[in-house]
Amino acid sequence: MSTAARPTGPDAVPAHEPPAPPAPLAPPAPSAPHGDALDALGEELLTFRRDLHAHPELSRHETRTTGAVAERLERAGVAVRRLEGSGLLADLGPADATRRVALRADLDALPVPEATGLPFASGVPGICHACGHDVHTTAVLAAGLLLASRADELTRRGLAVRLIFQPAEEVIPGGAHEVMEAGGLDGVDRVLAVHCDPGIDVGQVGLKVGAITAAADAVEVTLTGTGGHTSRPHLTQDLTYALAKVVTDVPAALSRRLDPRAGAALVWGSVHAGGAANVIPATGTASGTLRMLDAQVWTTVGPLLHEVVAAVAAPYGVSAQVRHTPGVPPVVNDLGGVEALRAGVLAAGATETTTVQSLGGEDFAWYLGTVPGAMARLGTRTPGGTTYDLHRGDLVVDERAVLVGARVLANAALAPA
Repeated sequence: MSTAARPTGPDAVPAHEPPAPPAPLAPPAPSAPHGDALDALGEELLTFRRDLHAHPELSRHETRTTGAVAERLERAGVAVRRLEGSGLLADLGPADATRRVALRADLDALPVPEATGLPFASGVPGICHACGHDVHTTAVLAAGLLLASRADELTRRGLAVRLIFQPAEEVIPGGAHEVMEAGGLDGVDRVLAVHCDPGIDVGQVGLKVGAITAAADAVEVTLTGTGGHTSRPHLTQDLTYALAKVVTDVPAALSRRLDPRAGAALVWGSVHAGGAANVIPATGTASGTLRMLDAQVWTTVGPLLHEVVAAVAAPYGVSAQVRHTPGVPPVVNDLGGVEALRAGVLAAGATETTTVQSLGGEDFAWYLGTVPGAMARLGTRTPGGTTYDLHRGDLVVDERAVLVGARVLANAALAPA
């Protein structure tokens, strides 16, 4: 799911424009201030990321991706534990560690056709890594390889690091629940992550204490009624017209029934009704997301949503069924987690930048409801280049972000408690 607000301004890509020509393949990121084990692995890791990008997999089907991560970790001598279906956990450091930090990546792609024209573009029709999870996965893998090369330091510190490669972040319910049910957070004292942000230049990392994303739910409204000929709408319940009223009036009514400070936004992504121009259908569906900044309002919005839909549909005599699936609460970064990431940014030779809470949703929030930690926004825009957006098929990231993210996470894991 997107954690960044949609970019605006003169460098944003309007929706109607074709994607820019493919960006040149970026060289490995500059070395960390004192050098590290990733210097020699830079090209290999970028090749690994391109392979993931070319072979995207949807939520809970990330078997090839899981296998590729497992093989590379095992080749480095790191034992892995595969989760049921897809995803895996890997532990580094002493078994008797007094402290354990987890680094989390998400594996899944989106059902979006790729439109970048890159030489390593998705080879799977209709599916691509439009949210940068291939970058997250490679960054956490690289951080793990870097930390594995510093095993003696982990032992001296009494520190263990758990790598979490999570399936199904892009769906509701997300894979965070499966990871936690499998013991992924057992014994963990802090959990950290990064998320691509194409509105921030590569080499910069956005940090914020407190809420950094929003609550996000899935909403589906299905209307049913008597269909018929479009010449006699009075003998039907004109379901298409009623569905149009639901699509426009329900978001408007919610904006007047909820405290505007909650920042609620109901946005439809899919509307379907009928198949012929002269037939009023008997059923139609609108699907979308309900997002809000305020976690307390989020926990109470369900009954109001049902009430408003029923009220809007009632004048047209149709039957309305509402499926409201609570998704994720906001990601709320704690001070200690942000300070650890800040130390990681400094050690990686990157630059800290401020960021704001967005209406994007992230199931990393469920981890932070159990264990303190934080998520950072990882800059992926080439300085002076195009500002892309997440969840679009033309998303191109500056590949130097992979090693920036890896070094930030590895060094953040080593930060004091």
